[in-house]
This record gives sequence, C-alpha cells and structure tokens, in this order.
Amino acid sequence: MSPRKRKLTDPLEQAIETALAPGRFINYNSAGSFVENLQEIAKDIEKIIESDPTRAAHLYETFIAACHEKADEIDDSSGNFGMQVEELFCAWIKSRQVAGEDREETARLLLAWMEDDPYGFCYDLDREAAKVLDKKGLDAFARQVREKFEAAAEPGNDEKEHFPGYARRRWGEALKTILAAQRNIDDYIALCEENQLGAKECRVIADMYRSRRRFADALVWIERGLEIARAETGSSFADHNLSDLRRTILSNLGRAGEALQSAWIEFQRHPSVFSYKELMRYVPAKERIAWHEKAMKASEEGALDLQIKLWLEKKEIDRLVVRLRRATDEELEGISHFTTEPAARKLERSHPDVAGRIYRALGMRIVNAGKSNYYDAALDNLECAKKCYIKSGLESDWEALVDDVRKRHYRKKGFMPGFEQVVSGYTEPTFLARAKRRWRGKTKQ
Repeated sequence: MSPRKRKLTDPLEQAIETALAPGRFINYNSAGSFVENLQEIAKDIEKIIESDPTRAAHLYETFIAACHEKADEIDDSSGNFGMQVEELFCAWIKSRQVAGEDREETARLLLAWMEDDPYGFCYDLDREAAKVLDKKGLDAFARQVREKFEAAAEPGNDEKEHFPGYARRRWGEALKTILAAQRNIDDYIALCEENQLGAKECRVIADMYRSRRRFADALVWIERGLEIARAETGSSFADHNLSDLRRTILSNLGRAGEALQSAWIEFQRHPSVFSYKELMRYVPAKERIAWHEKAMKASEEGALDLQIKLWLEKKEIDRLVVRLRRATDEELEGISHFTTEPAARKLERSHPDVAGRIYRALGMRIVNAGKSNYYDAALDNLECAKKCYIKSGLESDWEALVDDVRKRHYRKKGFMPGFEQVVSGYTEPTFLARAKRRWRGKTKQ
C-alpha cells in the first residue's frame, strides 16, 4: 500500500476527523467531554509510536493541523483544548525521535509553528518541548532559537515590530529555557548577564550547580538571587523559593546549624504548616520534642487562619480552643470555609461551644454576603450551630442569633423560610424519606 493511499484511508485519521466534528461549534459546557474524546484518540496513536513511529508522526501532524482548523469552532476559555494541542506537539517530537528523523527539521518545524501561532497553542511550547527533546534535538533547537534571538537584535528590527523589543525578549526566554534543559551553565550565565538576570535566573543557575554537586557555587548564586529579590519586591515568592533552596545547600555543605537557624527565623515570621515542616527538616531527631513545643509557642503570635490549620494538623487542640474562644465573630467570618469547616467538625463533640461559634460564622458569612446560591449551605451550618449551642447550654446565644438574623435579613425571601424551619426544628424530609413514606402509604391501603 502506498504512503499516499495509507494516509487517505488510515482509520486513525478518520477517527481524528470524527472526534473534531468539523462545522459544529463546541460550547463551554461541552468542551470538557470534547477534549476527553481527543485525548482517547491521542492515546491510540501513542500505542503505535514504538512499532510504527513514522505513521505516528504523520498522524500527530494531521491531528495538530486539524486542531488549528477547529480552533474557531470551540469555546476554549478553560484552556484544555490548547493544552491538548501542546501535548500533541510533544508526542510528535517523541515519534520523530523514535523514527530517527532529522533533528534540525524537527526544530525548524517547531519554530515555524511558534512564529505563526494565532491561537496561542504554542505560547509555552519551548518549555514543554525542552522536556522531551533528546540531546541532539536540544542542540538543534538551541542553534535555531539562538539564530532567531541574534537576528532580533539586528539594527532596524525593532521598527518592524508592533511591540519593539518583544522578539528579542521572547527568543531570549526560549533560549534560556533550552540552555537550562541542556544544563549549559556557562552559556546560560552569559545570556542572562547580557540581557536579564533576575532572582528566577539565579535559582536556575544554582540548581544547575547543585546538580553537579558544586554546592559552594550554588550558594553564591542563591545569595545573589536573594539580594535581587529583596531589592525588587521586598518579600516575594522568589525570595521564599530561594530561601528554601539555600537551607538545602547549607545542609549539603555541612552547615546544618545555619540551615536550622534560617528555618527558625522563617517560621517565626510566618508560622504555618509549610514553614513548620521546613523547620523540622533541620531539627536533630533527639531535639524534635523540644523544638515542637518551641514552635507551637511561637505560632501563638501568628495569623488565626494559619494557626487553625497548623494546630489541627499537629493535634494542638487545647491551644486551638483557647485561641478560638478569644476570636471575634468578625474574625471567624473572615476566614475561608476550607479552613474553618474542619475545625468545626473536629471540635463538635469535645468543645461544642466553640464549634457552635464556628458553624455560626460559616452560616453568617454566606448570609451577610447575600450569596443566595449558597443559602442551603448556610442553613445547614446554622442548624449545626443550633445543635452545638443547645448541647453547650447556650440557648441564649442561639436566641440572640435568631433575633439578629430576623432584624437584619428579613427581606431575604430565599433564605428566611428555611431559617424559620431551622428555628422551629422542622426539617424538610429527604427524597428517600419521602419515597419510603409513599411506599408505606400504599401498603396500608
């Protein structure tokens, strides 16, 4: 069978066309299942990469181009369709490598798609491609991207661009990505110092030195990155990221005491689950109990939402209860339900008075904000609050809450009928309860 005929009759090509449904617009609600169908086709192609890589590469080429044809017929606001196209490019690279195809041609085609990218499918393609390209592929990609980068710096090129300097920045970032993937420290440093050296780049350089076990060199670049981060933004994610790596490198250099002191300072500034774990990484095994107590004492100065998470995880229930009893209703209402709900459930039996206040805050957070879509959740929380108040002998607190809700929220017609049912103790039977009652009624006839 000729290659031309096989291309026309390949059942997987037909499956691609069927799955893409040409001419039919895919709205947002249907986009998820639509992309899942495409993923199944991609998996079917992946199965033949080892046995018939040339065929797989041709199928991926058709698939990629067909997705571009489809791009105007889908609401891709979730970005899933674009990510699927990116994955197809990576699978295409793998197929060509298995087939032994020319690496220069692979790089040239990648760049052609990156330069002509009307739908943004190739926005981050250099980063993903660098993860799957083999050594020869990375070398070819680096050479061609460097040519683009250097051409962008030629006199007069800025005048041709809608956004002067954009091309040089773009290809410079792509080249940095490739050099990092190659672990080419010298060229990476030279490129950064010529164009832009920020905290992020210092972190990459430090990682490359660390991979070569050149820990002292890695530490030099971490310190340089920290200096840049603090000068630019004060306290930033880059600063935090570099600080974590600095402690690891200090430990690698046998300076565990300095790493521990750094982690302790960080915990004191921001006591949380994450900074606690980072601290305990450097605490000697024999000293963990003493350091735990020291950390818990220091965490009492932290933010309430972080305290709740930390103390729940470390089972510091007494400390948590004392703090929550001091908290105002406004404080509790200001914390995300993802944080307070676990605390309410944990304390419901042992400390129902505290749990009642948390459930109250969970409910009133919704009601005060007028989030009518979540009134059912608010009613559930207020019903739990009522039970906890009664269990604790705090009926007067519940009655005060009822009076407050009636005075301030009586106009909320979507909420008040349900709230009055909670107050009176009447609860609408569940669907299954109604069904069983209906059956019992028939059996009595």
